[in-house]
Amino acid sequence: MAMAETNPDEAVAAFVKHYYSTFDKNRPGMAELYRENSMMTFDGKKINGLQNIVNMFNSLPFPVCHHDISTVDCQPYGPAGGVLAFVTGTLNVPGQDHPVKFSEMFNLIPIQDTFYVSNAIVRSNKA
Repeated sequence: MAMAETNPDEAVAAFVKHYYSTFDKNRPGMAELYRENSMMTFDGKKINGLQNIVNMFNSLPFPVCHHDISTVDCQPYGPAGGVLAFVTGTLNVPGQDHPVKFSEMFNLIPIQDTFYVSNAIVRSNKA
């Protein structure tokens, strides 16, 4: 996907599809989507840096899952072509009776023909 040839909505939709597919099927591959200066807040816990974020993904109690994305909204952000993206959906974990609703905000920074996650805030709605 060449970002110069794609509108921001299409570029972010492609990134989100790749992000959650990687999360669901190739969790070690999540490392390529972050950088050393990346930050994440995961259900209120602040995590700084690539290795700490990767460690958090690897420590999740479910090795397999499936994200169903409901919405993806985005806006251009900053002079360098960044994008803010807001995603809602459900997380389905084998063996659990009910999917968990979640929302996630990304600050995406362009790099080559895709994005990396500079900042992310994730909340699961375990009601």
